[in-house]
Amino acid sequence: MLNVQDIMETITMIQEENLDIRTITMGLSLLDCADADVGRSCEKIYEKITRMAARLVPVGEEIERTYGIPIINKRIAVTPIAMLAAASGGDPVEYARTLERASQAVGVNFIGGYSALVHKGFAAGDLALIRSIPEALAETEHICASVNIGSTKTGINMDAVALMGRVVREAAERTADRDSIGCAKLVVFCNAPEDNPFMAGAFHGPGEPDCVLNVGVSGPGVVRAALAKHPEADLTEVADIIKRTAFKITRMGQLVGTEASRRLGVPFGIVDLSLAPTPAVGDSVAHILEEMGLSVCGTHGTTAALALLNDAVKKGGVMASSHVGGLSGAFIPVTEDAGMIDAARAGALTIEKLEAMTAVCSVGLDMIVIPGDTSPETISAIIADEAAIGMVNSKTTAVRVIPAIGKAEGEELSFGGLLGGGPVMPLHNGCSSAKFIARGGRIPAPMQSLKN
Repeated sequence: MLNVQDIMETITMIQEENLDIRTITMGLSLLDCADADVGRSCEKIYEKITRMAARLVPVGEEIERTYGIPIINKRIAVTPIAMLAAASGGDPVEYARTLERASQAVGVNFIGGYSALVHKGFAAGDLALIRSIPEALAETEHICASVNIGSTKTGINMDAVALMGRVVREAAERTADRDSIGCAKLVVFCNAPEDNPFMAGAFHGPGEPDCVLNVGVSGPGVVRAALAKHPEADLTEVADIIKRTAFKITRMGQLVGTEASRRLGVPFGIVDLSLAPTPAVGDSVAHILEEMGLSVCGTHGTTAALALLNDAVKKGGVMASSHVGGLSGAFIPVTEDAGMIDAARAGALTIEKLEAMTAVCSVGLDMIVIPGDTSPETISAIIADEAAIGMVNSKTTAVRVIPAIGKAEGEELSFGGLLGGGPVMPLHNGCSSAKFIARGGRIPAPMQSLKN
């Protein structure tokens, strides 16, 4: 039976507390589009995407109108393109151009999967695709790229780490006239999930079905508002409040995913129950932590507060849906979170503190602006540090840093929209990791990998 109080509460969450469905993402396998001729392969890709995703955006808009639930992004994730590049041996950028045309034809916000999985080494097609990423991102608007360079089972491919430092740097340089936005669409993973609906790291894993619909929810503002009603609660009560709120948010995601699946005639995959912030006031993960009692995000106690938040979100979410997947937790993308932008400007939030926080939350060092003269070796070292956290802790970690070409520490960079903006954050000056990165090879998998 419908409860009027629950209905009114949901309306308030949407109207006043920035509750939304961050994305419905259609995952598409392109394995049946592989061809020895890159031109024919691209023709098959364009045909399949435009046929399968033709109604994705209209259906999302219909659900918004029917239920009054904002669905911010409609996206597509495809098979890692390096697998198709291996079959054709052609220029991988041709695939990026085809994906761009297809994304424009169906009207999605982003299409992810210009990706390679190289956690244990480079297979055919991988090197060519990775080296083409800067050009592909510079030429396109809607394409997102990712590379998985490590896992708990395999260790860290340090040759790939060294290469990705150069790729990130080149992507920044090629899009310097647009505030290095290419780097905002490039993620370097350890333990990348195959069903992640969030960009820029989404791709459709080899173990996924031919077509599936995944949903990513949001709602930091809702969690903060719930905590604000209980200023004297102890931390046990705080955890329970967050769990109950995450349950409600996830149920809404389950509703939207199930309905979109039915209308599109494709299987429903998972709900990713991550708290994904935006630069909008009242939609910040940092502000949730401050609502718990921290004077500013980044101060002592931040990692503990974030651990509580992340765990409570997961516990509430898994009670609400039997199909939870993706990343599922709390995101801390600096330029996309109003509270973290303020904390970084004030100097309370440093890259070292962010690294510590990534040990207990979803993903990793995300949307961090670094000085434009940062060397490729330093970028590689940042990637290696974050991958080590993911590898040892059997969790997904990632790096999405933006070398702001022409800008120095303390200056500002602005993308606008959901990508936001923020200050150029300082790194260690006068220090070098170049010799360590130049060694190459592989960091062996930890003992946790031997679980069988």
